[in-house]
Amino acid sequence: MLRKKHTRHKKECDYLEHLLFSLNATVPIFILMVLGYLLKISKVVDEPFVKTLNSFNYKITLPVLLFRDIAESNFYEVWDTAYVLYCFFATLASIVIIWILTALLYKNKACIGEFVQGSYRSSAAVLGIAFIQNIYGNAGMAPLMIIGTVPLYNIAAVIILTFTRPGGEKPGKNLILSSLKGIITNPIIIGILLGMGASILQLKFPPIVAKPIGSISSLATPLALIGLGAGFEGAKAIKKIRPTIVATLLKLMVLPLVFLPLAVMLGFRDEKLVAALIMLGAPTTVSCYIMAKNMGHEGVLTSGIVVATTFFSSVSLTFWLFILKSQGMI
Repeated sequence: MLRKKHTRHKKECDYLEHLLFSLNATVPIFILMVLGYLLKISKVVDEPFVKTLNSFNYKITLPVLLFRDIAESNFYEVWDTAYVLYCFFATLASIVIIWILTALLYKNKACIGEFVQGSYRSSAAVLGIAFIQNIYGNAGMAPLMIIGTVPLYNIAAVIILTFTRPGGEKPGKNLILSSLKGIITNPIIIGILLGMGASILQLKFPPIVAKPIGSISSLATPLALIGLGAGFEGAKAIKKIRPTIVATLLKLMVLPLVFLPLAVMLGFRDEKLVAALIMLGAPTTVSCYIMAKNMGHEGVLTSGIVVATTFFSSVSLTFWLFILKSQGMI
């Protein structure tokens, strides 16, 4: 009897420990996002500042953070071809399946492109790095996950938004070429590639260079999260609520449910499994809205999906982290 009570008490303590681990990984992230939103509505920051801040994070702080973390690692020990291929093909399968099902079942053809993009495209760079850094203290396997997904995210978005453009009009060749150029010149990708080069060559930076790099890197996560929170337009989330709910469930619950077990079967654990979770179940990136608007779509559905997935991911990511932690996988 005493042994049963002791066993039950131990299980309760383990569950509490796993729950605290999960909450510690997610709650600080969303506190910073809420702070950004409060700064915006209290007019401490305005729209031009938020736009500049997001541009600064995207072009400078996040690439420098990724560069530093990769450059300081041993490329030959960190690189995992099987993991990069898993990230690529899991993302590709998600895109193809969602696009086919949406084309067959969704009646509002004008919104198919926005729905598909919003359902598959994660905030891998901003929130992905933030979560992994919050758990492990560095970017972990985020760079490998980003290599396998971000170029595909952008290429697929160009194709999907092109072929589902409202009114049947197709964007010109120049827009498609400029979008592809944007993929090649993506600051995140450039930061990763430069970091890989430094890691392969095993470059060691003197303190006079390493310290400024470290200082800029430390700005990346808090500024990116504050900028993301400050950029919210919550009123748009209530428009087109039904497709928003469906896309949110797909993004936060269905994709992790389908593809995380595959990652486990392939033997991925710890940082790799957390990065895979971010790839599959992180909120939809705000760049979806920018791309949708620039390619002739309305953008209202995309905005609603971004807001809804970001809000509910505080619960869903905590849930998935709790499951993985309680099973001893992270």
